Amino acid sequence: MSSATSTPPTGGGGADTQPFGASAANGGLDAAEKPRLTEEEKKQNHIASEQKRRQAIREGFDRLCELVPGLEGMGRSEGIVLQRTVEFMRTQLQERRELIERVESNGGLVGDELKKEMLYEEESLRRNAAHGKGKGR
Repeated sequence: MSSATSTPPTGGGGADTQPFGASAANGGLDAAEKPRLTEEEKKQNHIASEQKRRQAIREGFDRLCELVPGLEGMGRSEGIVLQRTVEFMRTQLQERRELIERVESNGGLVGDELKKEMLYEEESLRRNAAHGKGKGR
């Protein structure tokens, strides 16, 4: 019965054996042992997070400018980039619809999944366009 000596005694529930605030998440350290951030450190962390978020947005807009014809090398107005991106997507969807119709009119088969996907994308664009109209755009 050597295992009995290595297990905690029953009746204590095990909760009494760990210090207050200890958990596996902080490596078993008591919350009081973990140094707290100063207000200045919190402020700097917030500033760094906000800068990172803004940089990600800038990179996203730069990527859209690379992908959408007519936006390359232009000074960037985020409103114009978004507007032209939506216009480009609508054009692409219309071209896809016309290709599907042409394939089917020539006796070809187009999978139902492709048609459903196209309808979903068109509906999504319509829904988002209607949503954006109420925001003063």
